[in-house]
Parts: sequence; structure tokens; C-alpha cells
Amino acid sequence: MSNENKKGSGLALVPFLLFIVIYMGAGLILQSQGVDMAFYQFPSVVAIFIAVIVMFFIGKGTIDQKFAIFAKGAGDENILIMLIIYILAGAFSTVAGAMGGVDSTVNLGLSLIPAHFLTAGVFIISAFLGTATGTSMGTIGAIVPIALGVAERGGLNVTLVMASCVGGAMFGDNLSMISDTTISATRTQGCELKDKFRVNFLIALPAAILTVILLLVFGAPVEAVSMDELSYSIIKVIPYLLVLILALVGLNVFLVLTIGIFSAGIVGLMGGELTILTFAQNIWTGFTSMNEVFFLSLFCGGLAQLTTHYGGITWLINRVQKFIKGKHSAEVGISALVSLADIAVANNTVAIIISGSIAKDISRTYNVDPRKTASLLDIFSCVWQGIIPYGAQLLLVGSLSAGMVSPVAVIPYLWYQQLLAVFAIVSIFIPFSEGVCRKDPWNWEYDVAESGVAAKKAAMEAVK
Repeated sequence: MSNENKKGSGLALVPFLLFIVIYMGAGLILQSQGVDMAFYQFPSVVAIFIAVIVMFFIGKGTIDQKFAIFAKGAGDENILIMLIIYILAGAFSTVAGAMGGVDSTVNLGLSLIPAHFLTAGVFIISAFLGTATGTSMGTIGAIVPIALGVAERGGLNVTLVMASCVGGAMFGDNLSMISDTTISATRTQGCELKDKFRVNFLIALPAAILTVILLLVFGAPVEAVSMDELSYSIIKVIPYLLVLILALVGLNVFLVLTIGIFSAGIVGLMGGELTILTFAQNIWTGFTSMNEVFFLSLFCGGLAQLTTHYGGITWLINRVQKFIKGKHSAEVGISALVSLADIAVANNTVAIIISGSIAKDISRTYNVDPRKTASLLDIFSCVWQGIIPYGAQLLLVGSLSAGMVSPVAVIPYLWYQQLLAVFAIVSIFIPFSEGVCRKDPWNWEYDVAESGVAAKKAAMEAVK
């Protein structure tokens, strides 16, 4: 961040607010007029492009300097990882669909699982997959194509099924030991992964259980559907099983999706549904089907970098700090801080990194256990990342569902994220999740848990 903006500038947030107003405002107006697919009429990429142009008129510096800052954000490692996941997920979905995998998988699922359990089943599978892989994007990319077909054929509420998939994916993203959010939260606060997990899990578990109960109650088919003649080919299901199993054993998400693409292609070639030429064409079609979310994420990354550079995030931090008076308000402030950061930059890992250092200062000042701070950072960044309609997760759902489900339409059904936020807030005032903190209290002198003081002393002596 530039030195001249240490006090922050609310003006730097105007472009992001403009994007939200244009994107959501146009959709809401058109929806009120009864326009079909209202939120897809005004391209989101054009809305973010307008916001970027406005951002270039804010703050000091030449156009070249500002573009260099923009390019740094657009080329950030986290952004590039998301972009590659987008196109690989699109290719897998397209190729698997072209060789008949969707129909076979859907029919197999409907044959094995009672219809009234399917919606809850999607949440549970997504939760396991997200926890195993550490990526909500990879989970959504793998599950949505299957869940969409199951929902349509099984007479389920498609929007609710998509929401359950996102909820499960965010459960995994929040708790996974290999998630970027978990790693960022624990590193910025200086605590152990396992300790943060224990605090976090006790907050997330009741939210997940209640979500499953709600999905069992409200996720039953809208109307009775005949399940006669559910023909399927096991071999056409193999690519999906490969993706799920390889992801669950912890294989890199890029390798998982690549294996999925080529296994689907091989099955299609063997069955005659694809030729070498149509296989290649379907991969390209899958890549290009992600163009909107691809460009939107690219522009968002650059805009977020400019917003941070010109003091937008610092301005938010300064406003949050004014309301902190004690330990409880400090925890509320930390939660609000990372929430606002995620709403502004639409990337939960970046939001944690941005707010992590100031959250550490707040926790040390008001004696908030770093393990609780790390949990709150991770929880609220994932809550908002799984709710904002311009976030990568909901945009990917909109893209993979081919416009059947808009990101805004999913929001009322995101029960897990809403419940997780409720239980996290309750845990601030009723510390039911802090058993590990009480059993092994934090030693502020050595800045580690009591169980780690001896090792810390030994390390300090070795340095001397």
C-alpha cells in the first residue's frame, strides 16, 4: 500500500460499490419488469469494466503506474489458480456431457438414492470433497454438473440443490487443513492448524447438522416423478467417480480435473459418442463457456489491487477499530473487518491476508486467543465468499448451470452460510467452542500456547 494512504480513503471503494450497484441494480430492475434471466441481461464483465475505468481516475499516479498495479492484482497467484480451475471445470463438464456421462450418472444416482435424500446428499458429498481438496471452486466444478442433472430428473428444487452444493463446498473450504484460507488464517495469527480446526469445527458442525435437517425437510421433490426406465452405463459414470475419488484422496485439483477430462474423452471415444476431432472441440467449447466468469475474476483481481493500494481497505480497517472497546467487541470487530474485506475484494484468501495483520494486533491488545481469531477470520471470509453474488463460487454455479440458476436467486437458499454466521456470532458471547483454548491457554509472553512454551524457549536458546 502506498505510504500516502496510511489513513485510508473511502473514495477508493467507490468503483467496487459502483460495480455492485450496476450489476445488482440492473438485474433487480429487469426482474421487476418480468424479464427472463434478468441478471444476465447486463453483462457483469461490462459492469466491472466500467468500475475499473472509474478506478483509474482515483488516486495519484500516471496511467502506466496504475495499470502496473492493476496487472499485479490480475496476475496474482490466487487469481490465476481460480482462472485455471474455471476452464478445466468447464472442459470436464462439457466433455463428460458430450459422451453421455451426465445422463448415466443422474440415472444411477436416482436409482440408488431415494429422491427425498438427494438434496441433503449433495451437501454432504460437497462437504467431504471440499474438506479433502481444500478448494470450494474445485468442489463446485466437480459436483454442480452432476447435481444439476440429478435435480432436474428427480423433480427437485434446482436452486436449492445448487445452494446445498455451494454450502457444502464452503464447509470444506473453511475447515480443510490444506485450504488457502486455513493456511492464511493460522499463519497470520501464529497458531497451529490443528488447534484452529478444533475451535472452528465446533462452530461449523452444528451449522452443518441443522443444514442437513433443513435439506431433508425442504429438499424433497416438488412433485412425484416417475422413475421408470432409468437406463445407465457404469463406464460412463467412471470419469465422475474418478474425479470424486481422486479429489477425496487429496490429489491436486488441476490434475484431478485433467484426468477427468481425458477419462471422459477416452470413454466417449470407446463408445463412439466422440471422435478425436469432436473431443478436442468439446474441450475448447468447455474452455470458452467460462469466458464471462474468467474475465470477471481477472478484472476483479486488478480492481481489488487498486482498491488496496489507494487505501480502501485501510479506510475500512480504521472505521472498524473505532467500535472496539473490549474482548467481545474485539472479536466482533475482527469478524466485521474480514467480512468487509471479502465483500470488497470478493476473494476470501485475499481478505484474510489483507486483514490478518491488523486482526493480530487487535487480538494481542484485547487478549483474544489467536486460535479463536484465526477461526473467525476463516469463518466470516467463507460466509461472505459463499453469499456475495459476484463471488467466484456463485458465478461458477451460474456458468455451469448454463443460466438456469442466477447467483442472486441462490442467496435465499444458502442456509449453511447463514447458520454458520449465526453460530459464529453466538460463540463470541457464549464461548462454547473454546475448550482447547481453556485447556491449553495462550502464553502472551512467548506468543504460543502453554504446551509450546518449552519448545519456544529451546528455540530461542539455540538462536543465542
